[in-house]
Amino acid sequence: MNITALSTTELWLIIALAVIVVAGIVAWLVLRKRRTERLRTQFGGTEYARAVKEGGSRRHAEAGLDERRERVESFHIRPLAAGDQARFVESWRRVQARFVDSPGGAVTDADQLLRDVMTTRGYPVSDFEQRAADISVDHPLVMENYRTAHDIALRQTRGQTNTEDLRLAMIHYRTLFEELVGEPQK
Repeated sequence: MNITALSTTELWLIIALAVIVVAGIVAWLVLRKRRTERLRTQFGGTEYARAVKEGGSRRHAEAGLDERRERVESFHIRPLAAGDQARFVESWRRVQARFVDSPGGAVTDADQLLRDVMTTRGYPVSDFEQRAADISVDHPLVMENYRTAHDIALRQTRGQTNTEDLRLAMIHYRTLFEELVGEPQK
């Protein structure tokens, strides 16, 4: 192809095509960056990084996070009624009081109480990983606390914790409890 043999119109068409291709690539990159920023903001840096690590690539992780969001949007998540909220707050007080005499039992009770709160709010509570993934959509800032507390609870059932570990689990469970129960009533 001889450039000098091309007409002015043909040169302008080639330049226009090149501009369109470059603009398309730039637009694609900008959209990808915005998607990444939106997902990092929605799920928090820790949960986003965890998804990338488990997904093996950013593309797979982001697809998985989008699937989580769509899954949770299909649920009928609702705030707690005043009576439910009061009942759960009272249950939490009893769980915390039990910690003095039975730290391991209190951690187990706290885990169960959180599952009860999630069920009442409308979250499915199948296995832990699915439950954590679902909760991460609306409550990303407390997810690492919840995962840590659950890990301690599992280690407690195997006798691999001490009282300080169990105290830490209760603190972590409390952050999620307050997030789920302390939301405004409707």
